[in-house]
Amino acid sequence: MYALRQEQTNYTAPKKQPPLVDPAVIRAAGQIYYTHCEVHPEITGQPSGVAINRVTHRGKVIFTSQPVLLPQECFIPLSQIESYMY
Repeated sequence: MYALRQEQTNYTAPKKQPPLVDPAVIRAAGQIYYTHCEVHPEITGQPSGVAINRVTHRGKVIFTSQPVLLPQECFIPLSQIESYMY
């Protein structure tokens, strides 16, 4: 009984790993983001990332921290886009 309790108290939850995303999707998200920056320089505010369809690679720049996604979409944070592009 003691060993069971001790095991539970020493348990740490596994660290949350970001989901693996196809590099082509990240590149497409980068293109969407940089095109948005070129076409809309007047828009102020820091975007949080890009919501992009994994199949069609169509997406939108997102300004909220917790976007609502459709089933075939994934969210690529701006930090991941920038780190991948450099």
